[in-house]
Amino acid sequence: MRRAIGIGVLGAATGLGWALLEAQAYTVRRVTVPVLPAGAPDVRVLHISDLHLLPSQRRKIEWVRALAGLRPDLVVNTGDNMAHQNSMPAVLEALAPLLKVPGVFVMGSNDYYEPVLRNPARYLRDDPRNPNAPKAPSLPARALGQAFVSAGWADLTNTRAQVRAGGVTFSFVGVDDPHLERDRFPSPTGDGGAHLDNGSALGRGAPRQNEPALHVGVSHAPYVRVLDAMRDDGCGLILAGHTHGGQLCVPGYGALVTNCDLDTGRASGLHGWPGARPDVDGGASGSTWLHVSAGLGTSPFTPVRFACRPEATLLTLTSAD
Repeated sequence: MRRAIGIGVLGAATGLGWALLEAQAYTVRRVTVPVLPAGAPDVRVLHISDLHLLPSQRRKIEWVRALAGLRPDLVVNTGDNMAHQNSMPAVLEALAPLLKVPGVFVMGSNDYYEPVLRNPARYLRDDPRNPNAPKAPSLPARALGQAFVSAGWADLTNTRAQVRAGGVTFSFVGVDDPHLERDRFPSPTGDGGAHLDNGSALGRGAPRQNEPALHVGVSHAPYVRVLDAMRDDGCGLILAGHTHGGQLCVPGYGALVTNCDLDTGRASGLHGWPGARPDVDGGASGSTWLHVSAGLGTSPFTPVRFACRPEATLLTLTSAD
């Protein structure tokens, strides 16, 4: 009996040790998405999400800075950048090389509210939102967003924008964090919202350089209502984060939870929404591409990952023909 208990304790300790190490085993995923029209050049899109950055995480800061070496044409940041009231300078340091690249962003709950210690069992619920969340944000989301915009990134908070990157014009629609129920899907506008050209703001009402080759949806949390709205809006690609890929996964099975109402089969990676991938036998009627990032961080109170390495993703958008 004692031997069995000892083996169990050793196994648990080994698993915890591995999970702590895996949470720092950052990796770059590479996927190809055949979504551009015929004749369009390939565009390299870096999708980053869920940094949950602490000022003390120097290794993560340097790793994120090095992502500029991938030479992306466009950066999409799907939120949850900060994990501490003093994290904003560290976030801007980490992202500084990428802020020189055309980009778009939305905010997540941990851009508004500092993480707090909670019962870990809450995460195992299908949708563990906190109806009693404080009303006043405790993190400088507004200042962080202003810094991103000043650098040339487009703010997609419940709005639309147009960006030209890699020789291709993109239209975007984005929402504020659905996990906090801050999302307000923007109605179509005649001018497409804010217009950017190679990351430089042109202002509302500026003329389009050319018609967009792709309409892209961006959200922090991939709630079904938002994914459906973006699909119905004509998005050929939707990008989201929030799930941490399940964070604690079962090898050979995958995620147990997504921390929202998205099914666990699409907790991370590239999939079709709502049905089969668009390139499989013509795809399901009305189906679009959905990429969910497993993200680069965790809450500082649960700094573990298992069978789910922290990631950034380089998506190569290419012609569908």
